[in-house]
Amino acid sequence: MSTVTPLSEKVENRAWAASTAHRLQAEIDKLQQAGSLVIPKEPGGWWHQYVCPHHHTELVFEDHLVDTSEFLCPHGCVITGEAYRGAWLVFKHQSLARVALQAAAVYAAQGDSSYAQISKRLLVEYAEQFPLYPVHPEAQSWMLKGRAFHQALTEAIWSTTLIRAYLLLRDSGVQFQPQEQAAIDVFLGLLADSMEEYRHILIHERNNAENNYTAWLNASLSCVYAARGEQPALQSLIEGEGGFIHHLSIGVKADQFEFEGSTYYHVFVLRAYLIAAEMAQRFGLDLYAAAGAEGQSMRGMLQALADLADDQGALPALHDGPLARGPYAREIAEIAEQGLAIYGLAGLAPVLREAYRQLGAAEQLEALLYGADRAAATPEPRSSRLWPEAGFVIGRLPGNPLSFLADFGEHGGSHGHYDKLHLTLMHKDQTLTPDLGMVPYGSSMRRSWFAETASHNTVSLAGQSQAPHEGRCIRYEETASSVYAWLQSDAAYEGCSMNRHLLLTDEWLLDWFHVELAGEEPQSIEWWMHPVVAIEAAQVPPKDPTAYKLLIAEKVAEVQTLKEQYLPITGRFLSEMPRDAHGASQVAASYQLTDIAGNPTGATVYHTALIQPGDELLAVKTPGDAIDPSQSLTAMLHRRNDRRADFVHVYRVGSPVALTQIADNEVSIKVPNQGTVHIQLTTDKGLQRS
Repeated sequence: MSTVTPLSEKVENRAWAASTAHRLQAEIDKLQQAGSLVIPKEPGGWWHQYVCPHHHTELVFEDHLVDTSEFLCPHGCVITGEAYRGAWLVFKHQSLARVALQAAAVYAAQGDSSYAQISKRLLVEYAEQFPLYPVHPEAQSWMLKGRAFHQALTEAIWSTTLIRAYLLLRDSGVQFQPQEQAAIDVFLGLLADSMEEYRHILIHERNNAENNYTAWLNASLSCVYAARGEQPALQSLIEGEGGFIHHLSIGVKADQFEFEGSTYYHVFVLRAYLIAAEMAQRFGLDLYAAAGAEGQSMRGMLQALADLADDQGALPALHDGPLARGPYAREIAEIAEQGLAIYGLAGLAPVLREAYRQLGAAEQLEALLYGADRAAATPEPRSSRLWPEAGFVIGRLPGNPLSFLADFGEHGGSHGHYDKLHLTLMHKDQTLTPDLGMVPYGSSMRRSWFAETASHNTVSLAGQSQAPHEGRCIRYEETASSVYAWLQSDAAYEGCSMNRHLLLTDEWLLDWFHVELAGEEPQSIEWWMHPVVAIEAAQVPPKDPTAYKLLIAEKVAEVQTLKEQYLPITGRFLSEMPRDAHGASQVAASYQLTDIAGNPTGATVYHTALIQPGDELLAVKTPGDAIDPSQSLTAMLHRRNDRRADFVHVYRVGSPVALTQIADNEVSIKVPNQGTVHIQLTTDKGLQRS
């Protein structure tokens, strides 16, 4: 493996690397003692099916098990069935590939040949078994089929781990016997044939070269060509259609974000790029400085992640992708270590720290392989940023602990959500209203809740989700004292115009969401907010049991139907203030923020909502986040049955504001012991202050 510093030298000169190597050695010893380092003779299935059908949480995987036919839910369910076993086998194969790489790294760092033998044995046994796996007969029809897994995509990812272990052993002087090398050569040949075939299908038959699959097929082939010393083949892969440079040009937008608008798939593709660059470096080819046709680069993609992360270093779960998950945290750690070591991007230090926090270790294998000096990197204060092509905007001001992230861009294809004009509200101590993430795709809740509009912090209409569409940013202004974003959508529903105005000052954040319907009939216009901490506000329970009716679009035999789903309404929020001259009142709510362990931080976010005659502000019981949907949350639903609605909400830290309606298109915001600001909503310039 091509690393800047040989692992033996890294361990000798850096105490953190030595302690990491010892910890990795102890992990291997534990698995060896459990007798669990035995490769399965069965191929793996599709990992997304490893999810409890009752609680919709990912099932528990324990890497010390040799085999099992019972799979445990964190809530105690015992699940059985072939689909679950196939998914478990994916994790088992992946964990053994990781052990092969980890053992090779321990040998390279410490020189104990027993770990070289562990790695070598796993590699050779997989090489011998690989031709015996069938081209998967049970894979779903839409999949590109693999041998060791349902998906060729999973096979590509798994293969890069094995081949990196093989290269690291070779670099460390380990010799393979002729029979062992012959088995590895057969494995590499079969793998190359299938990866090249699937590249042809994606790029030439399906005309889908930008697919995230392509990046991983390229990464796998890059590893094969590096292992076989085939520089011309690798050079062709880099420069050809669908190759590294071309994919970077079409799979990443000019503002440095992966084209599907998903943070998870951004990380996913970036990791494949970095593996390909690592292989190219072995031939003296520098892809770390490569750029796409519009300036796309790995450095730019890494910087985008540093800019997107909240103040704790957690990445937002935009579109499809987990909110938090162990294997994902390892992927984040791998790319963040390289972003710090290769590009010196100090803004990735909190991202790396959060990834290791989720993994429960200061450093892991990714640190030993890719980490550089552990001197404290001090990120510079981050400012606001607009991603005009990807369709995201972040508002930050140095003097305000609140910030926001909004989504107005493309739908995102098969990984998109019906979430245009979604708002994430962040505080420096905690993200208050995150995107709730995505469950494994085998869960029915992928379509019945987490992709739906009502699960996001935006506006839905009459219980139905938005149509897949693209919004726009009409106006974006950043000054020393404020950040303003005017976001618009006119294709979410027929005849519906939605405009979200976000104004961040050093004192407060104003969210003014204006909705107009072109038709003559009024409809239920529904503003949603999903805080992850309790809403503290005066409320009364409903007089009679009542529920919000969510309508889920389903296609059965090419016929589109709407399936009803009911969310309990648990209360109505009350105003404790007198109505103003226009009959409007205000509801005051607050949120006590907590740290990672759930302990109060002492920070409170105050929320003031303007309630006009005919509005209702309701508490709705919803599923929890994608980590554990069974742990319900309480959402705030502000709705109005009309042809027009103005949802005006203000957030502040320290104390609440007084929010008063002055006219149909004007409000005043008063901060205690300070002056009053008047805000007018205009049709041409958006929000205007006076």
